[in-house]
Amino acid sequence: MPIPEDVTGDEIDKDVRQELQSLPKTLAEDVAKNLVMVARLIDEDPEGAYGYSKVALRLASRVAAVREAAGFAAYATQKYSEALAEFRAARRMTGTVELWPLMADCERGLGRPEKALDMAGAPEVHKLDKAGQVEMRLVAAGARRDMGQLDAAIVTLQSPELASNSVQPWTARLRYAYADALLAAGREREAREWFAKAVEADRDGSTDASDRLAELDGVEFVDALSEDASDEPGEAAGEEAGEDAGSTDASPEDGDKH
Repeated sequence: MPIPEDVTGDEIDKDVRQELQSLPKTLAEDVAKNLVMVARLIDEDPEGAYGYSKVALRLASRVAAVREAAGFAAYATQKYSEALAEFRAARRMTGTVELWPLMADCERGLGRPEKALDMAGAPEVHKLDKAGQVEMRLVAAGARRDMGQLDAAIVTLQSPELASNSVQPWTARLRYAYADALLAAGREREAREWFAKAVEADRDGSTDASDRLAELDGVEFVDALSEDASDEPGEAAGEEAGEDAGSTDASPEDGDKH
């Protein structure tokens, strides 16, 4: 796959670069460039990122960072079976538990929420850092919802991290998940409160909490470029000449609600 001229391979993390030192120099450079492309595209063009990850995997399947990148790319394209296999391979190579929540979420994606819950109660969870434990809690709550256990999902998300006023990288997503679970359980007033709290913590726009809050407040967003708005003044009146005075047009207030 084509590599843009501005990609040198030096952009990768130093730990990954160190892993690649086990490869011949030219091969290491090629792998590094493909990994850079995976990182560059994974949010906006997951399929493109997946393509570059497959190239890196073909070149260096015995490098843990490559297996991990392949897992993330497959996960981003909802290829959960493939993602799980790559995450497991990376974990075997490194012994790290960092990928445990993602592996559990892959089980959810494969329609096995019970397996995800088993993983949420495994000893590996205690080895995760705070961010990883919060992520595991989010996955476990999602698994409860998959199983129709809405009240249990709400309880799962109730934690010191949720109650804290301190804003951490995971705060917005945790509050959003809690608000969404409350809304699914029909607790709209509480859901509105927590969507508002999610908005306060969402400094980089990682969630659509503001849109969800607007929906609960009954705010409608109407497309200003709709066909009705583009009609020339007087056109409609001319078309209606000779029609019965009692005839009416459809309401123009049917704009999409976001």
